[in-house]
Amino acid sequence: MTSKKTGYLLGALAGVGVATAALAGANLADQPRAESSVDRGLLLRTSTAPIFAPPPGAPLSFADIFEKVSPAVVSINVTSDVDPSALRRVPGFENFPFDIVPRQPPGGGGDDEEGQQGQQGQQGQQQGPGRGQPRLPSQQSSGSGFFISGDGYIVTNNHVVENAKEIKVVLKDERELDAVVVGRDEGTDLAVLKVKGSGFPYVNFENAGKPRVGDWVITVGNPFGLGGTATAGIISAYGRDIGETFVDYIQIDAPINRGNSGGPTFDVYGRVIGVNTAIFSPSGGSVGIGFAIPADVADSITKQLIAGGKITRGYIGASIQNFTAEMAEAQGMGAQRGAIVANVTPGGPSERGGLQSGDIVTSVNGVNVKTSSELTREVAKAKPGDVLRLDVLRAGKRKNVEIRSGVRPTERELAANDNQQGGQSRGGGDKPEAQAQRPVVLGLALGPIDEASRRRLNLDPGFKGVLIASVDQSSDAALRGLRKDDIIVQANGEAVTTAAEFSAAVTAAKKAGRQSILVGVHRGGRTSFLPLKISG
Repeated sequence: MTSKKTGYLLGALAGVGVATAALAGANLADQPRAESSVDRGLLLRTSTAPIFAPPPGAPLSFADIFEKVSPAVVSINVTSDVDPSALRRVPGFENFPFDIVPRQPPGGGGDDEEGQQGQQGQQGQQQGPGRGQPRLPSQQSSGSGFFISGDGYIVTNNHVVENAKEIKVVLKDERELDAVVVGRDEGTDLAVLKVKGSGFPYVNFENAGKPRVGDWVITVGNPFGLGGTATAGIISAYGRDIGETFVDYIQIDAPINRGNSGGPTFDVYGRVIGVNTAIFSPSGGSVGIGFAIPADVADSITKQLIAGGKITRGYIGASIQNFTAEMAEAQGMGAQRGAIVANVTPGGPSERGGLQSGDIVTSVNGVNVKTSSELTREVAKAKPGDVLRLDVLRAGKRKNVEIRSGVRPTERELAANDNQQGGQSRGGGDKPEAQAQRPVVLGLALGPIDEASRRRLNLDPGFKGVLIASVDQSSDAALRGLRKDDIIVQANGEAVTTAAEFSAAVTAAKKAGRQSILVGVHRGGRTSFLPLKISG
């Protein structure tokens, strides 16, 4: 997931731990005896200390829970076409999504790199009938899911089934059923499937009595294609942010691995309290840090998918960032928090409502927001056409902005738009003589946007700002990632169009006793905000 995250999607992650853990207080002998280190397989001192009963609430065994809930848990086997871009990232299939296991070639072939390369080459060169085009190889992946109704509705992760050509669901009694996708939601990584039939065993979401941090949980799923595997642990934390916009995850330490994606986490009463989705792992295997979508989120989203097949969210057409403590200091705003508007979509709801780049949003419809995620979630609650009332800080003054909500595009459409805007810069540079006599402020050599740079950077005719001609590599600006051809468009909440205006803004910040200045920087069609330290 990013910056480089070492957490991996379980959907290319699908697995609860391969081995069940030894449970505290599980069936101990009536007469304790001294054990040797050989008995334990560990270099431990022997002990004849008395054995105490477990504390109230700690189960002696999870067997009763497993027998109750496991019939509702299914293994999900997915067949899909290989992404054509993946075929350019060989050798060895090492860059395939985390959970994907390529099909073996006819007549065998192992799991080693050579066998996979041979299989890909063979399938990739097959010709479609009469088309003269290579036929894409198929790939197999697996995940987990669970029935939420007796008439065949199954919950899983979106990433388990999003590119599926064929979906097979395997029940505990080894029946194999064809499944179809009822609806998917990329925003929460949830999906609902449907199989034909009735009378299926099912489980319920627990939305009211949430377990506490430290309470026991049990997961059931299909790790590494083994199916019907139970692991146990505790809830480690709530409200974990792993970079997903619409979910604050539950952290659990029950082992989960590839194949557990979409499987349930149960409390000690056999109620679903989460949907396993991701792990944090330096190695790709379980290290005891797993993440599950909370039951209340999963319940709400799956009901909407069953009712209408898709999720509709509000949208204002603005890219936003967290307004951090460092940014607040740079603006002389003390402990102020919120979300700062980096860009507004031309012709979108925000632009029509008067929201501007550099505005700091502090509340939506009376609900305070302290982060960009909180703002996005509040906006997402709106229906298309609803009026959203935003409280903003603009140049240090409070304003009210009313925006009529639109419909949020899919996450894939938003990502594609980001990539398109991010690819507008065409590179190149000024001739050496054009860089002479540039005023230098905070280690940045600055100059105007001339016609040559406007064409090179694909800027609109009316675009204004201060072009960075070069960056002192020992400066804070270089440490923050600024580079040649970035464009400064704001400083201290005010637009800047010349090097002199930027220099004046820095001087004003110094006189105000600030340690840094908040700067808006345009690159590749988008603006971002960051604080720059003021030296001397």
